[in-house]
Amino acid sequence: MLSTQYRLRLEEICRKIVLGETVELSDMIWAEKLAKSNTTAATWLRKARRKAENPDMVDGSMDDFMNQLDLGDRESRGPFRSPDDVLDFFLRDRPDDWRQRD
Repeated sequence: MLSTQYRLRLEEICRKIVLGETVELSDMIWAEKLAKSNTTAATWLRKARRKAENPDMVDGSMDDFMNQLDLGDRESRGPFRSPDDVLDFFLRDRPDDWRQRD
């Protein structure tokens, strides 16, 4: 559970992230350390970053729904940014690749 002081400080940092304002390095270091030890803080930071990446997110939209559930992290997608990236990955000709059969 976050203390009131920590919660207010983290809320202000998240607000700045969402609005695209400058966040001081010391504040980001503090927030990241807090997120490593507190799951609520980690969730708030992920949600703020998703909202900053998609500023056109409308309340009630699928993006908003996924963000509220804390799903669809950009890092979890790996190297693929679109369906075409997935297709290109599997269509590449790589004879020494481990997926190839003899």
